Amino acid sequence: MDIDDPAVIAEARAVFDRYEAAIAANDSAVLDDSFWADPRTVRFGTTEILYGIEAIRGFRASVARYAPRATRKVHITTFGRDFACTHLEYQRTDSGLIGRETKIMVRLPEVGWKVVSAHVSLLAPSDPGRVQKA
Repeated sequence: MDIDDPAVIAEARAVFDRYEAAIAANDSAVLDDSFWADPRTVRFGTTEILYGIEAIRGFRASVARYAPRATRKVHITTFGRDFACTHLEYQRTDSGLIGRETKIMVRLPEVGWKVVSAHVSLLAPSDPGRVQKA
């Protein structure tokens, strides 16, 4: 199995970048399309726990806009040609809070790369992990 094949990382990064642009634009259609349309898809957010694509779509429909954020670090690892983990560390530009976002992506037959699991969280302002270590 190839780990971190540059071509696969580039594919995963393209999916990641498309998703980030959709967050900034609150483009629900692209955000929904990024996820596997299946009841087994999971998304844990900063304020929500969502099981299944219908719950995720319902949440997306309720969002007026997402908090503005600036990317601090992106880390992508791929395993073989069809499995990727993306990790984003960001800072909310409105509050200064540090956020983390992990997406597990799989290349599925006939639909391509889809997020099958996502987790978003924020560090508390007093969290000692708030200071980034090298």
